This record gives sequence, C-alpha cells and structure tokens, in this order.
Amino acid sequence: MPLVRALVQCTQSFERCSGAHVRQLGLTPAQFDIIATLGNTQGMSCKELGEKTLITKGTMTGVLDRLQQKGLLSRHDSPDDGRSWITKLTRKGQALFDEIFPAHLAHLRPMFASFSDGELDTMREQLIRLRAAFEPA
Repeated sequence: MPLVRALVQCTQSFERCSGAHVRQLGLTPAQFDIIATLGNTQGMSCKELGEKTLITKGTMTGVLDRLQQKGLLSRHDSPDDGRSWITKLTRKGQALFDEIFPAHLAHLRPMFASFSDGELDTMREQLIRLRAAFEPA
C-alpha cells in the first residue's frame, strides 16, 4: 500500500534527523525520550513512562539504569504502590532537560515551517485516527 510505505519512510526520515541531533547532544534517542518525558514533572512510574514514551518495556530498565548512573534521574518507592518506583529527574537531569529540549525543538522547527498551524493540526488528528485503527478494540 502506498500509504504504508510513505508512513514508514516518513518515520525513518524523522528518526534519522532527530536521532542524529540527539546523539550530538550526547544522548541516545531512548535517553532523550525519557528525559523529555520526565522534564518539568514530579516524576512518574515506569508504567506511566512506558505509556508516554516510545521505549519498549525490555529496554526501559537499562535506559533508566544508565541515566541513574549518570546522575540524571533518581528512583524512589511509590507511596501508592509498594511494588513500583517513581522515577524523576535530579537537579542535574532537569538542568540537562532545560538545555537540550529547547535546542532539539529548535532543530526540528525548520522541518515543520512550510506547514500552516491548520495543516499541522489536521496531520496530527489524522495520525491519531490512524494509530487508533491499529490499537486493539
């Protein structure tokens, strides 16, 4: 199907463009995803992180371990569920987020500049609809 090919090619192009910039910032795409998701929050459980990021459950623990070793995040027992943790950025992690997140948005902005706000809203809505079609009922 031509639509599927175009969607995959668009995803691959985005990943190349975004991933190359993230690596220039000194992170892997998965590490950036975690930092971007936790930035300006009070933290969240691993389950919430899994729902809000593009990282698989099998990859999540290793990424969190490496970010914790770098002093960028901390994990604490959840007050609501003794079996889970709350993961949040440390001051160092929040400072990194404050530096790299705007830089990455600025890097991506030119790619979207030729589209109007209405076109971007329409694309987002259509992609949400398409994703919903693939989700289990």
